[in-house]
Amino acid sequence: MKLGILCRSIMYVFLICYGLQAHAKATILILGDSLSAGYGLQANESWVNLLEVKLKDNKLDYAVANGSVSGATSADGLKALPDLLKTYQPQILVIALGCNDGLRGNSLIILRSNLAQIIKMATTNNIKVLLVGFRIPDNYGPAYTEGFAKVYSELSEEYNVPLVPFMLNGFATDSSYFQNDHLHPTAAAQPLILDNIWPYLQPMLNHD
Repeated sequence: MKLGILCRSIMYVFLICYGLQAHAKATILILGDSLSAGYGLQANESWVNLLEVKLKDNKLDYAVANGSVSGATSADGLKALPDLLKTYQPQILVIALGCNDGLRGNSLIILRSNLAQIIKMATTNNIKVLLVGFRIPDNYGPAYTEGFAKVYSELSEEYNVPLVPFMLNGFATDSSYFQNDHLHPTAAAQPLILDNIWPYLQPMLNHD
């Protein structure tokens, strides 16, 4: 009698755990810097938070994990990624890094290597990748600015991952969309960032 009760209890726990696993949300991990960490914004204003709302409104069963850190470079993202993958086990990785590398004039060879390693780490683990591109001001000189932009397009082609051409497309030169530091987008710019990213992210989602 007791054995039967024990067996039923074990089966009940198994069914609960199986049910939770079967209905667990897939996760989108955002790996970025202050532009994705919501620097200077209220908690619910960043494009990452707006993405969560959009997924819910479209009845897409995804959780969003934000691994973005203000000031992060591609090297910082590469270092943090293994623990983030272990913690969140994402199905999709959005890579929004490199802006700080460019603004600091860091080596484009190292930037490319870091981003390539991030992409390979994700794809090796069967994680879909969306690469978000950046551009930097012309005062860095044509060779550096053009080479910087090419890093993203070349990585997209080499590793066959979709590319958002420019995160700040459509408002990068409009000061009204930036905070007083002239670097970080305001709350009003966040829907525009999501509008730039969503057309490339949407086809990667399961629409069951």
